[in-house]
Amino acid sequence: MKKQKTVREIALELIIKIENNQSYSHLLINDALKKQKLNPLDKGLLTELVYGTTQRKITLDYYLAPFLNKEPDNWVKNLLRMSVYQLTFLDKVPEHAILNEAGDIAKDLGHQGVTKFVNGVLRNVIRKGVPSIDLIQDPVEKIAVETSLPVWLAKRWAKQYGNEQLREIGMAFLVAPHQSIRVNQTEIRTEQLIKELNDQGITVTRNEFIDEALIVEKGSVAETKAYKDGKCSIQDESSMLATYALQLEDNLTVLDACAAPGGKTTHIAEKMHGTGMVHALDIHEKKTKLIDHAAKRLQLLNIRTAHLDARTASTMFAPETFDRILVDAPCSGFGVLRRKPDIKYAKTEKDIHKLAEIQLAILDDVSQLVKENGILVYSTCTIDKEENETVLRAFLEKHPEFALEPVALPEKLAHIKKDDFVQLLPTDIGSDGFFVSSLRKVSPEK
Repeated sequence: MKKQKTVREIALELIIKIENNQSYSHLLINDALKKQKLNPLDKGLLTELVYGTTQRKITLDYYLAPFLNKEPDNWVKNLLRMSVYQLTFLDKVPEHAILNEAGDIAKDLGHQGVTKFVNGVLRNVIRKGVPSIDLIQDPVEKIAVETSLPVWLAKRWAKQYGNEQLREIGMAFLVAPHQSIRVNQTEIRTEQLIKELNDQGITVTRNEFIDEALIVEKGSVAETKAYKDGKCSIQDESSMLATYALQLEDNLTVLDACAAPGGKTTHIAEKMHGTGMVHALDIHEKKTKLIDHAAKRLQLLNIRTAHLDARTASTMFAPETFDRILVDAPCSGFGVLRRKPDIKYAKTEKDIHKLAEIQLAILDDVSQLVKENGILVYSTCTIDKEENETVLRAFLEKHPEFALEPVALPEKLAHIKKDDFVQLLPTDIGSDGFFVSSLRKVSPEK
């Protein structure tokens, strides 16, 4: 009879998959939690081990370096990382339990020599302790190792934000993310949903900044009847701000140019109380089906999807068709590193340059489709300035018919700077990093 895999064995498998296949950690973890028969404590440990080891890989490699006289196989290195993560960051796990389980995994996956090597390294780590990060002389490299950011990225953000803010940002990305949900206020009032979810064993509290946002303290909303009946959606509160920036009214014609998986599309449709029309585009046909599915679940009839590259949107629609256009552009995703820590290891500086070109091309094309006095919102889920304000300035230089205006935000977020745009950092309200700007198509001079 095949023995049941332990939590640490499952965690190691996921960590290796993330590294080898550049798979998104949050998707793999969610899939594993659905498939594996684990109790709540083990589910929590699995999530902690996978996220923690992936998030802090650079720090863990720095800790391990003095104890490795040779570079081990990939799976062995990841087993050591996961074990050192537990030794240094998890207080409640006994050292002997970590050593025993690491030894058992090494024995199952390797041979006697690997088992001795793993045990030897970990015993040395326990006996001597990990090296101090204070030994690193270069201040930016020190922050990079401490916050587990690639050195190239840390240097880049040090220039953009300064060393002190770089460290704050890096540390914020190491904090475990919370789940937030958006109330479908066309179907239910916020207070009613709170009561319904609490009755189903899900603990939620109000977000202090956004009326339709709730923070999930305990439980899985996706499995509830309320979610399946379309009374809420899972969405980070930062990404809800793009919809506010559109300054929506009933009966508008709106384009969501890069729409999948549909969180902002459906939020737009809800904000217009099911009136008007939201056209949602995505370059991937299978992803437009996700939008259709979300619209159906939320009982929103004012959404139409199309499979199209947003850089060619003008081939489908006539000039000046839309009252509002949202370009939530494809980006590096460097604002969501708490949820997808693997991104920082997969992306390069070249990726940022290429993405900035795509972002500008999308804005160039869809700008033709905005009605006079209409609003074009440009947003991303990154904090890199080249993808955000640099793209924005480049667009405005080419398009004098557009003018920046203050970003419309929920009243309780008025303290966030919004003169020209909003750059929400993970340190601001405990959300993902997010950029949003608002441009109005101004009347040409007569």
